[in-house]
Order: sequence, then C-alpha cells, then structure tokens
Amino acid sequence: MPDTTPIHWPDRTLAAIPRSAVIDLGSNSVRLVVFEGTGRNPIPIFNEKAVLRLGRGMQTTGLLNADAVQQALTVMNRYAAIAVAMHASPFEVLATAAVREAANGAGFVEALRQRMPDVPIRIVPGEEEADLAASGVLCGIPSADGILADIGGGSLEVVRLQNGQRGRVQTMKLGVLRLADRAAQDPTRARGIVEEELARVPWLTEGNGRDLYLVGGAWRALARMHIAQTDYPLNMVHHYTISREEARDLAGVIAGASRKALEKMPGVPRRRIDDLPYAAVVLRRLLRQTGAKRVVFSANGLREGWYMQRVHRGAGVQDPLIAAGQNYALRFSRDIELPPALLTWTDTLFPYEAGEARRLREAACWMSDIGSHDHPEYRAEQAFLRILRQPGIGLDHYARAFLAFTLAVRYEAEPEAVFMTPARRLLSPEAIQRATVLGVALRLAYTLSAGTAALLRGTALTMGQHLTLLLAEGTGVFAGEAVTRRLDRLAATVGLEATTKLAHP
Repeated sequence: MPDTTPIHWPDRTLAAIPRSAVIDLGSNSVRLVVFEGTGRNPIPIFNEKAVLRLGRGMQTTGLLNADAVQQALTVMNRYAAIAVAMHASPFEVLATAAVREAANGAGFVEALRQRMPDVPIRIVPGEEEADLAASGVLCGIPSADGILADIGGGSLEVVRLQNGQRGRVQTMKLGVLRLADRAAQDPTRARGIVEEELARVPWLTEGNGRDLYLVGGAWRALARMHIAQTDYPLNMVHHYTISREEARDLAGVIAGASRKALEKMPGVPRRRIDDLPYAAVVLRRLLRQTGAKRVVFSANGLREGWYMQRVHRGAGVQDPLIAAGQNYALRFSRDIELPPALLTWTDTLFPYEAGEARRLREAACWMSDIGSHDHPEYRAEQAFLRILRQPGIGLDHYARAFLAFTLAVRYEAEPEAVFMTPARRLLSPEAIQRATVLGVALRLAYTLSAGTAALLRGTALTMGQHLTLLLAEGTGVFAGEAVTRRLDRLAATVGLEATTKLAHP
C-alpha cells in the first residue's frame, strides 16, 4: 500500500512570491521566461527556447513556414502547461514580426487561442516591440545613451536612447532570416540592402561617439564568439563591452567567412551558424552609420521590458545595483540596519570619493553579510563567486569584479588568491587597492559589531597622522586580539599606523 500520510511542508515565505511568465513568439525562435517577484531586477527562474524559424521563406511566400507552424503549436502547448504548473500570473504571449506580417499570421494566432483559450495572445506592433526592447535595456542600464539595435529573425528595431529616455524609433525588415531571403542567401548582396535601409534613418548619426546597445540572439552569438576567442575572464554576455575597432574586426571576419570556416571558430553556436554572416553585416553597417565608440551587448530585451511594465509602482526608478544589494541584505543580513551604518562608518577611509565609486561602496555594504549562512572555511570563495556570477542585471562586469573582490577580502581572502584571478584581470591596480581597503574595513566592522548596527554605533574611525579606532566605553566593544590584528591590517593597507582610543558613549 502506498504511504498516504500528508506531507507537512515547512513555512516558506518564498512560496508567496508572485510569478509572471511571457512567451516571446519571434520569427526565429520561441522562448518562455518565468520571472519571480515584482522587484526592481527581473529574476528569471525558468527559461526555455525553441529555434523554429517561423519566418523562414516569408519574403518569398508571404506566409509563415508551414513546418514551423506545426512545431510551434506543440511547443506553445508545452510552454502554457509549464506556466500554469508554475502558477505564473500574469501570463502572456507576445507575437512579433513574422506573425504580424504574414498573411496567415492571424489564422495561426486563432489556432493558438483555440488551444490556449485562457492565455492572452498579442500581436505586437513594431514600435511597441522597440519600446519593450528599450525598457528591457534601460532596466539594466538606466543611463544608457546612444543607439539600441534589436535584431530578430524578421526585423531590426533601432531606438535612440538619450540619458535613460527612449527617443525616436525605426523598424526595418533586416532581421537575419528576412535579410538572408532578401539577399538570396548571399551576404555580399546583403551589404547593399542594409546600407540602403540604414541610410533612410538619418538620426542614427546621433550615435556618434556614444554606445551601440545590441539586443537579440544573433548579436549574443557574436558576443559569445568574441569572449571565447579572447579568453575573456567572465563568460557572461550581459554588459559585455568591446571597442568599435574590436566589433568592426569581429564583424568583418564573420561576414566574410565560409560556413566551413565558421564551424571551426571557437564559441560558435551551431544553431545560429546560418544567421551569423547576416548579423555581422548589419553590425558592421550600423557601426559605420552610427559612429558608435563602443558596443555593449545586452541579454535584456523585449521580455524584460514586458516585466518592467509590471513591477511595483516606484520600483522602476530605483538604482538596479542598490536594489540588488538590498535584496541580498533582506535574504542574508543578520541586521538590516547595519548596511547603511557601514556606509557612514567607512566614509573616513574614502575622503575623495566620486559618485560612481560611492555607489559601489554602498552596494558592497548592502551585500557585506552575504556569507552569513555559508561554511566559515568557504565563505570567501562562495561570496566571491556568488557576486561575480549572479544573474542580476544591475551590474556591469567592472562592478561584478569590484564587489566580488571586496567581499572576498571582507571574508579574509588574500588579494592574491587564485580563485580571484578573474576579478584581478578586470580591475586596475587602483581599483584593487580600493576594494582591498573596503574589504579589510568591513571585516574589522563585523568583528567589532557581531553583525549588528547597535554595537557598531559604539565605534568610529578617524584618519589623520594615524588611523584611530574610537571605542565607546560600556557598549560591548573592546580592542581584543582579533580587533587589534584587523585594525593593524587596515592601517597598513592605507599606509598609516593604528591607534585605539576610548571615548565616552
């Protein structure tokens, strides 16, 4: 007989966290993403993609690819079942270029609605698709300034971003599948098509000297190839940034390579190999038309833009980096009042701090108790890896490296530790010194305070001819061996001698 004893699950606050889901029904691929929470940073807890190529051949036939339509019906059934099983609400399907332009697009959507009667299915106009892509990029890069280019299978959307605001928009039939069809599968012929279309968008020149933000699977494939070829220390596309010259060289090599040559290149995703020459042609022409100084790859796009429309009111204006730090504090910190106190406590060590540097220090303070639940022998490495590789969108690669290095030192890792090599490769000597000072200071603060704001308030640092630790009598803090040792290390790190003074509370 089977055991039918009821299972008594422990209370789980996380079980009450809402989930939402979106299916991005594109010309090249179909993807389901399930997000958890409604906070400032999207947290994808499920992500599955099927490359179906609905838009293949549409330039000639005007119809969705018949084989892909049948596969899509099966895949969409699965995705709907997953979203329902994961209790995702809201749950919506967004159909883009191929479906909105195909003569049988409306019929395909009707067939989907019959199979998924309770799921909203929306055919997204080109300008709204660009809006959603812009919102997704701005979700992770709030101050983005330049040109956004979102490439799919059927269309290319370009958007002017200016100081975190969306400006003009243009949709063109330059998606990788559409462009290949228009050029009769000839990348050389595709160049002229792209040049002609981009020339009709005169405001692209406003990207001169600014950044070009790339969104879409074909762009991400190019980024992965460049990461593999250059032995870059962080295998992460989001926020991966390369110079104009590097992007131009990469695009030139790929656009001119044969299929056999592409197959031999490191980092080539097999399912994208037919798309790569056309993505490269568009990138090279965009660089020429915009005059962009850098290329920034974004893993965010339409799906994250959809999510951002549903966050808590006011969350959208939060700094994503600080919001990520606060989320970590809520999960791991033993005293949620301590991080703001740590920011004030460490002020004296950074008297000439600029805005971005202070922002990183504040984030480090919020994240500084991230190892509280880990085994003490492995806290440094666990904290380092958790920050360096976290999926959060509010960190560029420099911020990841700086914060990971800082928190490893906070947990007593030596700056020369082997596991910290990726961060050292991404940081300048000045940044490493700054992260070391902050990490050592945080370690001293936690030794004094036992991770509580109440005890930290009985202490202060001053810096002049000496680095002086002030201790208030009767507050539970004193200069024991561990405190003295860590104060001496902090003083040596800033090039001073240490002293301790008692003060009246």
